[in-house]
Amino acid sequence: MMNIDFNKNKDGLVPAIIQDAITKNVLMLGYMNEEALEKTKSTGLVTFFSRTKNRLWTKGEESGNVLNLVDIKLDCDNDTLLIFVNPKGPTCHKGTDTCWNETNKGSYGFISKLENTISSRIESADAEKSYVASLFAKGINKIAQKVGEEAVEVVIEAKDNNDNLFLEESSDLLFHYLMLLQAKGFKLNDVVSVLEKRHSK
Repeated sequence: MMNIDFNKNKDGLVPAIIQDAITKNVLMLGYMNEEALEKTKSTGLVTFFSRTKNRLWTKGEESGNVLNLVDIKLDCDNDTLLIFVNPKGPTCHKGTDTCWNETNKGSYGFISKLENTISSRIESADAEKSYVASLFAKGINKIAQKVGEEAVEVVIEAKDNNDNLFLEESSDLLFHYLMLLQAKGFKLNDVVSVLEKRHSK
């Protein structure tokens, strides 16, 4: 049971950081009193105390862009909430995904950075200087063939005892697979979406 310190501030409010449960992007910041928190728990729809309207306010009560509750965590000082949600539609009242005017897309750290690098190399189309551009210039059959070759190398190294070679070949396979995805017009996020749908069944 959470022991939230609603009395730390004179107004009886605590900050509520709203985070997408899947993408992990921060969507907005609101404030809750004890009543707003209880309504959030009972309805499954994130409800705040609006300081401008001076009343409880369920996000999306007019727009329909509600925040479906997934989980609630309390910080170490017992005075700030981290609320995980599944948003329906854009979160910001200005129509953007987040209140920081960012797109709420999944990010996979360095892998996403690598995807962006591959995209920029493809667009540069400088086959003389870029391995990516040169492979793309040879067409999708050649890219697919390269993925097959790297997959075989991973299998071979998996049956051996050289962990370094196994990781090197695994890296090559992942890199070329990311290239193949883009050659087909997709990104890793598209594959993750399929996996998420399978997981939910």
